[in-house]
Amino acid sequence: MIENIGRYMNIILLIFTVVTIICAQNNTIERTETVDTLDIARVWAGHPVGFSLLTHVPYQFVAYYDDKRQLTVAQRLLTARTWTYHILPVVTGWDSHNYIALTIDDDGYLHLSGDMHVTPLKYYRTIQPLNVATFHRFDRMVGTDELRVTYPRFLRGAQKQLIFTYRDGGSGNGNEIYNVYDLKMKLWKRLLDRPLTDGEGQRNAYFDGPIEGPDGYFHLAWVWRDTPDAATNHDLSYARSKDLINWRTGTANQSLTLPIKLKDCDIIDSVPPKGGIINGNVKLGFDTQGRVLISYHKHDAQNNTQPWTARLENNQWYKYQITDWPWHWEFGGFGTLQFSIHLGGVTKQDDGRLIQGYSHTRFGGGTWLIDPQNLSAIGKVQRQTTSPEMSRIEGTFPGLRVKTSEDSGKSDKVGIRYMIRWETLASNFDKPRPEPLPSPSTLRLYALKTIIENVPNGR
Repeated sequence: MIENIGRYMNIILLIFTVVTIICAQNNTIERTETVDTLDIARVWAGHPVGFSLLTHVPYQFVAYYDDKRQLTVAQRLLTARTWTYHILPVVTGWDSHNYIALTIDDDGYLHLSGDMHVTPLKYYRTIQPLNVATFHRFDRMVGTDELRVTYPRFLRGAQKQLIFTYRDGGSGNGNEIYNVYDLKMKLWKRLLDRPLTDGEGQRNAYFDGPIEGPDGYFHLAWVWRDTPDAATNHDLSYARSKDLINWRTGTANQSLTLPIKLKDCDIIDSVPPKGGIINGNVKLGFDTQGRVLISYHKHDAQNNTQPWTARLENNQWYKYQITDWPWHWEFGGFGTLQFSIHLGGVTKQDDGRLIQGYSHTRFGGGTWLIDPQNLSAIGKVQRQTTSPEMSRIEGTFPGLRVKTSEDSGKSDKVGIRYMIRWETLASNFDKPRPEPLPSPSTLRLYALKTIIENVPNGR
C-alpha cells in the first residue's frame, strides 16, 4: 500500500554527475547525468506521501504538501527559473495514503485529486487552461459512491479519453469505480455502469494497472484482501480489456461479467491469506514477445519468501521462481507498512534484454538480468536510475530517507527526463509521531540525461 513558495525558491548551479552502468553482455556503458537542478519549495518531512510532477510544454507543474502540510501547486515556464504557487485549502494529516494525482486534459485544463483515505472525494479542476491560480473545488464528479474514496488515479483510455478511477469503500470492503470525462461538456460520467470489481462485503481488490501492453490490451493484476490487516492478502488475479469496458480472462480468453468477483475471476496463483503475497508488490511487465508478465512473492514450502513471475503463454498461466532467498518476511498489521522486499516489473531494454529491479532488507538490491525462457535471475546489471547526489541525504535528522517521483508528462527536450526529489522520515503506520520532528526538506527538480556508449573489448 502503498504508497508533491516563491520565498523558498533557490537557483541551483548546473551539476554534471555520472552514473555508470557496465553491461558486459553487449559491451556498453550506460551513464546517467544530472544536467540541471532547480529548487521548488520547502516541504513536510515528517512522513512520506506521494507528490506529482507533470510536464506539459511549455509549462511544468508540481503538486505537493508544503512545509505546513498544505496542498500546493507550483507552475513555471520551462524556459524560466522561477515558480508561481497556488495554495489549496487542504491540509493533510499523517496518512501516507494521501498522495496527489495530477493530470491535464486535451483542452489544457488541469485536474487534481488527493488527500483521501476512505474520505469524501476531493477533486479540483482549473477554470482556465494552464493556470494553477484558477483551481476550483467541485463537490462531486458523478455524485454517487464518492464518500469513501481512496487511491485516485487519472489515465487515458483506448481512444485517449481521460479516465478517473478510485476505490469506493475500505480495505476488506471496497469496489473499484471508473469515470470518463466528457471534454465538450466538461462533465464526468460513469465509464462502467457498475463497479469493475466487487468484494461482496467480505474483501476488496488491490490493483497494479491497468497498463496498455504491446498487444493492444489493457492488462490488470490484483490481489484480494479480506481485512485491513496486510497479512490477509490472497489469490493473485488478472483481467484484460481492449476498451476498459469489456473484460476477459487470460486463461481461455473468456468474457467476464461485471463486477468481477472472487468466485468467477481468473486466478493465477491461489496464494492463501498469510501465504506471503501483499498488495504493492504485484507488478505487471512484458517479455521479449510482448507477453504479459506478473511478478509477486509468496512463501515456499520452507516458509521462505520467494519472488515469482507468472507469464501468460497460449492462454495459460505458467509460474516461474526468480531466485532462491533463504529468508522469511513476516508482515501484517494496519496502516502503511515499511516493506522488507520491493519488486519491480520485468521490462525489456532497447537491446532486447529483460531486466527487473528489486530490493531486499537482507540481501540488498539492484537490477536482475532475467532469462527470457524461464524468467529466473541469471545475473545482475549495475544500473541506477537516479544520479548519485540524488541518493545522498542532506538533512541531519536521524531516519531521513529519499523519496522521488517520475514525470507523468512529456519532456520538452529529446533525451532529457525530469524527476522530483525530497527527504522524509519513513511511514509510521499512518499515525502521528511524537516530537521532535525533522525540519522541512527541499523539494527539488532534476533534469536527467542517459547516455549509452560502446566499450572497446578488454576495457
